[in-house]
Amino acid sequence: MDKQQETSPTTAKSVENLEVKDAQVIFTNVWNELEAEFGHENLRFSKELILLGGAPGAGKGTNTEFIMKARDLTCAPIVVSSLLSTPQARRIKQAGGMVGDREVVELVFRKLLENDYRDGCVLDGFPRTQVQVECLNLLVLKMNQLSREYRETPLAINFRKPTIHVMVLFVDETTSIERQLNRGREIAESNAKAVAEGTELREERATDLDPEAARRRYRVFKDETWEALQSLKEIYHYHFVNAQDSIESVERNIRNELDYQSSLELDPETHDAVRQLPLASDLITHARQELVRRMDSYQLEHRSLFHKVIRLIEHRFIPIVIRHAIPGMAIVNSEDPLFDDPLALAMVIDIFAERGYRAVANVNRAEIPESVNLETGRINCSTKKIYRFEIRFSGSEIRRGGG
Repeated sequence: MDKQQETSPTTAKSVENLEVKDAQVIFTNVWNELEAEFGHENLRFSKELILLGGAPGAGKGTNTEFIMKARDLTCAPIVVSSLLSTPQARRIKQAGGMVGDREVVELVFRKLLENDYRDGCVLDGFPRTQVQVECLNLLVLKMNQLSREYRETPLAINFRKPTIHVMVLFVDETTSIERQLNRGREIAESNAKAVAEGTELREERATDLDPEAARRRYRVFKDETWEALQSLKEIYHYHFVNAQDSIESVERNIRNELDYQSSLELDPETHDAVRQLPLASDLITHARQELVRRMDSYQLEHRSLFHKVIRLIEHRFIPIVIRHAIPGMAIVNSEDPLFDDPLALAMVIDIFAERGYRAVANVNRAEIPESVNLETGRINCSTKKIYRFEIRFSGSEIRRGGG
């Protein structure tokens, strides 16, 4: 009777060490080739990498657009399956297997060196094995080394510290198989129509036509790719998205996961330089309470000035604002010396804010000629302050009937 062999912890560790060693050999060979071909200072990879992985049928292609919008990326995604177009690679993929790590790593690294991907890119389908994970880690290590090497040089902007996001879209086995087979039926129907019309055919996957092949493809993902992706959780920004819900729900989850976070994305020195400034979200948290406090303090502590400002707004500003009710924006210029007091300017902004407007005040200075020295020709001028207020609010919509 055959007895199933179990992998002991020692054996598992040996396999892991072998994979790391293989990755080091693969990475070193690929890196040396690229360095010889492009030159050391031209090894400029993406600042931001979004590693998109997921089960077959999880909707990586469908959701790539959402991910790119969330990260303001305009370059085309790098789809590893599309890079692997050799006949041998096609045969392996049609059987539901995966192409060798050496070929995948070289193709991906070469693609990442293209100018279009300098700021960032979505990388669909990498890494899929533990060897590819180790090659990715070695690449990030090299990128950090290059960042330190060129930090004090004119080339520093080309070697920024990388930001790595791992985006994993997950569906269960039943959903995966169902979606693969649905895709196969849709492509078959599309190709039948294309043959009749003489148009271009879409690529058909054998795994999309055979339930058992679709199941094997999912099992490969769970047995190999899933473990590889999980190993990235403790190293990079990891985002797990349940992709079994509606497209709208998945998009919402993706956007929530990829919200901008300066502490995670900026170079640490850049973040340290700006972190002392308050976030807009922090300012608005108690903005209403602060406005109420200031308004009450004007009434209690600066009553005379407060009421002068209110009267000026009522008689000088509001008539102009009313005339601009349709566009929702009015500009008021004033030379009133009342505004020489900075507190009066602050009061105007707060009073309009309390009434639902958005007001901004600027001080302009104009040179006014007063006299001319006939002997020297010099013109003596005085400076006049002009206070310019811009008041914005929701304008009125004019409704028109037919005719």
